[in-house]
Amino acid sequence: MFRMLKGETISDVQKRFTHIVNHLISLAKSFEREKLNIKFLKCLDRSWQPKVTSILESKDLTTLNTASLFGKLREHELKMNRLNDQENKEKHVKRIALKVTGQKGDQDK
Repeated sequence: MFRMLKGETISDVQKRFTHIVNHLISLAKSFEREKLNIKFLKCLDRSWQPKVTSILESKDLTTLNTASLFGKLREHELKMNRLNDQENKEKHVKRIALKVTGQKGDQDK
C-alpha cells in the first residue's frame, strides 16, 4: 500500500505517486480523476487529516485536477512550516519577570 513516509514533503510524495501512476498508465491501466485524488489523500499521514477532511467536504473530487490538489496541499504545508518556525522562535525567547515589593520609598513622604 502506498503511504506517506515520515519526514516526507508533499512534493516527495507527489513525485513517488506520479511515478507509480505513470507506470501503471503505460501498462494500459486507466484511472478516474476522483479515484486518483482519493487514493492520494488516503496515503497522507495523520497530521494531514484536518486538511484532507476539508478538501473532501468542500471540493468535488471529480472536477478537481491532481495539479490543483497538489498545489493546495503544498500551500498548506508551507503555512504549517511557517507556523512551526514561529512557534520554535517563540520558545527560544527568554522572558523576564520582575517582582514588585510593597515597600514605600522616599517619594511618598
